[in-house]
Amino acid sequence: MKGQLIVSLAPPFDAVHVTPALHERRERVFLVFAGIFLGAMTMLNILGITKFIHIGPLALAVGVLPYPLTFLCTDFISEFYGRKRANFVVWVGVLLNAIVFSFMYLGDALAPVDPKYQPPWQLLPLSGEVMLSTGVTASGDTELFHILYTCMRGSVIASMVAYMAAQFCDVFLFHFWKKLTRGKHLWLRNNGSTMISQLVDSTAVIFITFWHPFVHGEKTLGTMLSLVGSSYVFKFIIAALDTIPFYLGVHYLGRYLQIDPTREHDADVEETVRTR
Repeated sequence: MKGQLIVSLAPPFDAVHVTPALHERRERVFLVFAGIFLGAMTMLNILGITKFIHIGPLALAVGVLPYPLTFLCTDFISEFYGRKRANFVVWVGVLLNAIVFSFMYLGDALAPVDPKYQPPWQLLPLSGEVMLSTGVTASGDTELFHILYTCMRGSVIASMVAYMAAQFCDVFLFHFWKKLTRGKHLWLRNNGSTMISQLVDSTAVIFITFWHPFVHGEKTLGTMLSLVGSSYVFKFIIAALDTIPFYLGVHYLGRYLQIDPTREHDADVEETVRTR
């Protein structure tokens, strides 16, 4: 039979014709996940190590707080849209953060306006020399923006190296577990990929950020491991807690998007026409 439509989705969606409305629905959901992912990544690099906080016994950089959202979003994108799209979003995140850093650098390099035109909170009077968390000292009347930029500059290379290693690791492991289990055991690919990749991220970002103070004896190995441990424990707990919303999201979005999440697919190849 000529013109027979063969749809590349498994039952119960094997007879679904991808209409323009359904395609738009899928693209809107993809945009939401990609937007949350990129927004969380931007917050991470701007907030970075501007402040360290305590959550119970854990000592964390404030930039860590939005980071678990990135792994949840890439898991959703991997589940419904495939490995290519998940990796594409990771690369867009690299580009976005390069743009953010470029404008932060430009803003710090350009000459400020006359002090009489600046709001009082833009200049911070510092008594003596103050050591920032990056190891850079500041003194006198220092711009708030300069302090933010200095903290970002000190951590941006570390965060981007850790980000790329962890996110690509997460996407790879997610699809590794999915293929190995033939689409079963949703909890395994969700938690297995996230928990391993976040260990990679926590270790990389702490050791790269504080490598200079560490090798000069300003930070001990115990302190470094404590920071890695605190960051990882927080991410581990969040990864375990997001299993429930991930299960619910896969269940309801699978029906809403009319995609069978137990199969590997390429969302850009939604249907094929076979002519006999």
